[in-house]
Amino acid sequence: MESLKIAFYTDTYLPAIDGVVSSILNFKGELESRGHTVYIFSSHKIGSTAAHPKNTFLYPGIDFKPYPQYSMAIFPYNSIAKLKNLKIDMIHAHTPLVMGLAGLISAKLGKYPLIGSYHTLINHRTIVNDYYPKNVQLKKLTSKYMLKYIQFFYRRCNATIVPSDVIAKRLRNYGGIENIMVVPNSVDLKTFNPKVSGDELRKSLGIKEKEKVVLYMGRLSKEKKIEVLLNSASLLLRRRKDIHFLIGGTGPAESHYKSMAKRLGIQRHVRFLGHVERSTLPKLYAASDTLCLPSTFETQGIVSIEAMATGTPVVGANSLALGELIKNGKNGEKFRPGDYRGCAAKIEKVLNDSSPYICHTLKTAGEFSVDKATDKLLGVYNLVLSTYNG
Repeated sequence: MESLKIAFYTDTYLPAIDGVVSSILNFKGELESRGHTVYIFSSHKIGSTAAHPKNTFLYPGIDFKPYPQYSMAIFPYNSIAKLKNLKIDMIHAHTPLVMGLAGLISAKLGKYPLIGSYHTLINHRTIVNDYYPKNVQLKKLTSKYMLKYIQFFYRRCNATIVPSDVIAKRLRNYGGIENIMVVPNSVDLKTFNPKVSGDELRKSLGIKEKEKVVLYMGRLSKEKKIEVLLNSASLLLRRRKDIHFLIGGTGPAESHYKSMAKRLGIQRHVRFLGHVERSTLPKLYAASDTLCLPSTFETQGIVSIEAMATGTPVVGANSLALGELIKNGKNGEKFRPGDYRGCAAKIEKVLNDSSPYICHTLKTAGEFSVDKATDKLLGVYNLVLSTYNG
């Protein structure tokens, strides 16, 4: 394949770090190492001075109240002029929302092929319940038209990429969306690997050698169901005091979960780490005995694969992509969604003996290497380019 020039459109980018941003950075790095060029079109907070990699075009945005770490671009619809000067080959929209719509308009006006990625379940019931209007009728109306908009956007893409089979099935059920292809988000196995040591990090956190660590890593928001982990922690700490619970990440529900830990009387054993630098993540996974993800919202759960790449088993809710990824007794353990007692039992099972899981976690992570995922992504690009007629 000849070298390509690809424009990535995204509503979320550095300095925010989440699964979408990690995916974009991994694909951008690998594509560029193969001789392709990737341009980023994204929003940024007004007044932000954060540094960004080259070939990045930012549009001033206002804070998105449900997720204060994100911003929504005010008017990104003049990007078409830049695309012509850059002589791009295609647009890849990593969102259907503001920047994604700008990508769609640019693709139609400039006659570029458009690939859309469906990363986030923006009409999932947990999002509807927590972030849509509180009025019941207005909530139903908003949910109805959000589904119609998802159909509108992805039906106009030349291909739609999803990160897992379970999400592909879900999107097909929406009806009318064709050319759905599974391309998993990848993990940098050079950065996340079993040779990484978490010993120094454990010492810096005051964790003794024989004590156990349970980690949650991700956005602190209601749809992540962190209350299940906190209730499990309360149950476990009644009979053993050798467990430390670490909560990594930031988000709109951070104060809510801190208050809950205090209310449960477990705040001495639960540490909220706040924002975790990307360079610290491998050590944090390595310092942990298990990663726990009680979320019922995951389209792939990239942090679970990062943890597995360091040899750390995952305890997660048997829902969506986590239910597909986690294999009981192999790379981790699953529990019934919302069942904090079941979650506690699975955590304790892993803590009592994590050694049988290690080889399986590494095998699973190996299937999500940047190299393999980028091969699949380029396969989609090649197919779209070969069939696109403007």
